[in-house]
Amino acid sequence: MANEDKASRNEVKATREASEWVLRLYVAGQTRNSVKAFANLKRICEEHLEGKHSIELIDLLENPQLAKEHQILAIPTLVRKLPPPVKKIIGDLSKPERVLAGLDLLRMCNRFRKDDDEEEENRTERHCAGL
Repeated sequence: MANEDKASRNEVKATREASEWVLRLYVAGQTRNSVKAFANLKRICEEHLEGKHSIELIDLLENPQLAKEHQILAIPTLVRKLPPPVKKIIGDLSKPERVLAGLDLLRMCNRFRKDDDEEEENRTERHCAGL
């Protein structure tokens, strides 16, 4: 019974973690592009991942060894750690459509929109059938 409870808790935790987007933005100090990338990322996350994301800002001037360890070749670089697979986007993130596509958020937003449309259509059909 204890193993079942533990397995159930692990499933809940995995589901909760899978619904959160973990993003890392690698920068080098407070350059114009770094500041712009962070502002653009915050705006995109607020619009499309409200309450379902965390952003970790990593300054490679403070931790230069992380560039090699995390295979960062240019800055700013955005890395999507979760959900898998890992994705990387280089630049100031000023083109939201490209960022959404690069993170696979565009596909997800379209899927959710399609699901919402189908749900509305089903609701309308049920309502009309009762008339």
